[in-house]
Amino acid sequence: MPVKASSDPPFIIEAKRPPPSHPHLHFSPENHPIHRIRESRGGNPAAARMVCIRQATIDDLLAMQACNLMCLPENYQMKYYLYHMLSWPQLLFVAEDYGGRIVGYVLAKMEEDPSEPCHGHITSLAVLRSHRKLGLATKLMSAAQAAMDQVFGAEYVSLHVRRSNRAAFNLYNSTLGYKIHDIEAKYYADGEDAFDMRKSLRQPQPKKHHHHHHHHGPGGCCSHDAPAAAGSSHQSNSPDKKSNT
Repeated sequence: MPVKASSDPPFIIEAKRPPPSHPHLHFSPENHPIHRIRESRGGNPAAARMVCIRQATIDDLLAMQACNLMCLPENYQMKYYLYHMLSWPQLLFVAEDYGGRIVGYVLAKMEEDPSEPCHGHITSLAVLRSHRKLGLATKLMSAAQAAMDQVFGAEYVSLHVRRSNRAAFNLYNSTLGYKIHDIEAKYYADGEDAFDMRKSLRQPQPKKHHHHHHHHGPGGCCSHDAPAAAGSSHQSNSPDKKSNT
């Protein structure tokens, strides 16, 4: 399809305001790190398409499901998409081209296990083949991660990826900074193993310097400081449970 000449760059990223009825209202699009980020990519004819990354609405669910069916072997019934939309509307994002077509999406949720630290989970990510290598998957993931952090205070994000899916693994590992946490044997319905990958949303805290107070007396020089407390990282000894994703 011919591309109209325009001075605007090909990507416009915008965040929508969450529904006012939702209990988590700490989030405003003005503070969202992807609010109106613009990026221009030259040299690739396909990149001249205008693509908007925005928060999904309930009207997008059928198009998201269609995109999923075209891109991935892991498919879901519509009620599963609806469950995500009604529970975590801030965590669903779509990539929409200038013609209004949904060309990619990210489906995400917050995990509800009280025995684990507050964290989000990427249920599904897909971009149509015609719109790949434009950075859309990275933008969708960044939008979901930012919302998990800002709206829900998530400490980290988890996801599963097939061992054989090297392209997705490289995206998560090299581009987005996810690390392998575990390998789940026969996680997928066809028996393939999954990498359980995680990314921290918390910046490492700088080590505090403890000033030792000394008491000079007959017994010599003594420190009254207790040993420094261990780091604040949360660890769970319980094995991860397989989710529906």
